[in-house]
Amino acid sequence: MAEMKKRAVCSYENMNEELAAAFAAKYPKGYSDFLPDLKEYPKPDGTSFYAVTVELPESIYLVKIKVKVDDVEDLERWLDSDEGDDSISGGEGESGDALPDDNISQYTNGEEDSNDSE
Repeated sequence: MAEMKKRAVCSYENMNEELAAAFAAKYPKGYSDFLPDLKEYPKPDGTSFYAVTVELPESIYLVKIKVKVDDVEDLERWLDSDEGDDSISGGEGESGDALPDDNISQYTNGEEDSNDSE
């Protein structure tokens, strides 16, 4: 019968050198590599955390990754604040300096750049 590997949970910030090396080998591009493997795990208190699995020769780790998940109430407040508001947030919406329309001709000076024709 095969020996059971030790299982443990560790946060990304607290990985030991061996685990960090295995994590980097499995996910060399970082975030874009491990995003498809990221899974949500429930905790007994009703909250949850996100983690990826990294296997070492004698153990298997769940490496916790901090993930900001949109709060439904925050999202609803944001959506409600934008309804019927066509101004630009950032201070310029009230002064009449709206974003220009998609008429690109207003950005040319009438002379074509010879490099653009190639």
